[in-house]
Order: sequence, then structure tokens, then C-alpha cells
Amino acid sequence: MNAALVDPSTSQPLRTTLVCVGLAVLLVLLALVSMALGAVPLSLNRVLAGLFGGPDAFIIGQYRLPRVIVAILSGAALALAGLFLQVALRNPIASPDVVGITKGAGLGAMLALIFAPPAWIIWSVPVGVIIGAGTVAVLLLAIGRGLGGGVTTLALVGVSLGALAQAMMQFLMVRYPRGIDQSMVWLAGSVYGSTISDILSLSFWLLACLPVVILLAMVLDISAFGDDTLKSLGISPNLLRASLVLTAVVLTAGAVASVGSIGFLGLLAPHIARLMVGPHARHLVPATALTGALALLLADLIGRLVALPNEIPAGIVASVIGGPYLFFLLLWEARRRG
Repeated sequence: MNAALVDPSTSQPLRTTLVCVGLAVLLVLLALVSMALGAVPLSLNRVLAGLFGGPDAFIIGQYRLPRVIVAILSGAALALAGLFLQVALRNPIASPDVVGITKGAGLGAMLALIFAPPAWIIWSVPVGVIIGAGTVAVLLLAIGRGLGGGVTTLALVGVSLGALAQAMMQFLMVRYPRGIDQSMVWLAGSVYGSTISDILSLSFWLLACLPVVILLAMVLDISAFGDDTLKSLGISPNLLRASLVLTAVVLTAGAVASVGSIGFLGLLAPHIARLMVGPHARHLVPATALTGALALLLADLIGRLVALPNEIPAGIVASVIGGPYLFFLLLWEARRRG
């Protein structure tokens, strides 16, 4: 038998390419189906015509296409944030929602919505999101390290911080009911009402993050080494992990500012991607991003179909699926550690 047929170094890139192409094709098909569904159902031919200036160009371009694009970009951002957190914390159950970062970001956004002057909303919400997410990340690392830093410990600390942030959001909603409609987005997580301005702001945000994401992807495999090994390679372990956490916070902040608090997507996507392409970063990073984009778009579509004519927010759908998976991971880690 030809050795190339069994050489992992030859077969793995091909496998990754096939997986990523397959995910991309599914993403395009799901996007078309999502744009076809709505208060006024459209055929796929009408959707395609609307994308190129047909009779339905307004409803496609102003309402359905922005929703799809924001779901794809936010899903990819949350998935990559989950991957970076899992590597940085060396914790398979770390993700922006499990460790409370998404709730902290939502709290920061809600504070900006309530207390910032309306003219400042454009920049005050992103600033509030970053401050909220960063505060939770710092508290998680500080408290988790003080309690030993184990897998279960970090998960419990993160869940506690997330619950505290959510309780504060609910208090603010009761105390300041004028902002309750906007605040519901941060509690449930939804791509409903996405606009072209949301696409532009999120795209610029993620493009600014892209060079750092690419740079970190190049050293992601190295970060799994011990501190002594990293130091011998001339790499600061603390700086590397801090960069991973900071990038995860910034990616999460961009997604939360657009779609609110989406639960468990950052946990599920990296695990699913690992099953498909393996643990190596150059294969895992693109597969994770595509998986996250597909997962959020699918969660939004499911939420639109299961309760017609009403909609269930995508964040609730993701939590229904991700909650049991987190429980499974906790049991698996407990058994693995004896």
C-alpha cells in the first residue's frame, strides 16, 4: 500500500480541508433556508433573486440577510473565544458563558444602556461590554487561583459569577423599567432585529481582532506545554495565557454587543471541531469558527420554527442543548480524576 495513504501528515490536511469545505457548504445552505423563512415565506429562487436586486431585495437586504450574517460572525467569535479560554485555562469546560464572561459583558452593556446618554450609546455599549467581560475574567482568575484552580473549581466560580451578574441585570430591569425591552436581549440572546449597522460594527471589530487571532493560532499548540518548557523556548507563559484570555474577552465582547448572552456555544463548538479535525491548532481554529457559526445559525433557525408564529431566542435554544453537555463533561472529568 502506498505510504502516503496512511501517513497522518498527509491525510490530516486533506481531512481538515474536506471538513471545512463541508461546514462552509452547510453554512451557505442553512443561510439560504434561514432567509427563506419568516412572516412572509419565500422560495429559494426568490431569495437568490432578492440577493441580486430582485423584487424581494428590500426584505432580504434589510431584515433577513443582516440577521444571518450577524449570527455567523457572532457564532464564530464565541466559538473561538471558547477555544482560547479552554487552552489558556487548560480546562475542557471553559467557555465565555460557563465562566461568566458573557453575563459580565451583558451587565456592562445594560449599565451603558441605562445610564449613558443616548448620544453616547454607539461607543458606550462596547466600552461597557469590554469592562464587564474583563472584570469577570479578572475575578475568575483571581478567585479560581485562590481556591486551587481545578477544573471543577473554575467552573463553579464562573457559574457563580455569571449568576451574580445575571441577578444584577434582573435587578436593573426592575429598577429601571424604561430600558427593559433592550435589556431582554442581554438576558436571552437573540439575533432578531439585526441591522446593516450591526454587520458593519461587528465586522470591523472582528477584523481588528483577526491579526491577533492568527498570531495566537500559530502558538496555540505550544501553549499546552509546561511553564518550564515555554520559558526554555523564550516564551512567557503568563503573557501567552493573558493574551489568550484577553483575546477571548474581546471576541466575546463583540459578539455580546451584537446578539446578547448566547449560552454554551463557546463550550460546544471547540469540542465538536476536535472530534472532526483533531487537536492541532492550524486545523482546529478554522473548524471551530465554522462550527460556531453553523451552530448559532442553526439555533436561531430552530428557535424560529418550534414555536410558530412566535420565536424562541437563539440563546435559549443553545442553552437547552449545551446545559446537559456541560453536565456530561463535569461527570467525565470527575471520573477521569478518580
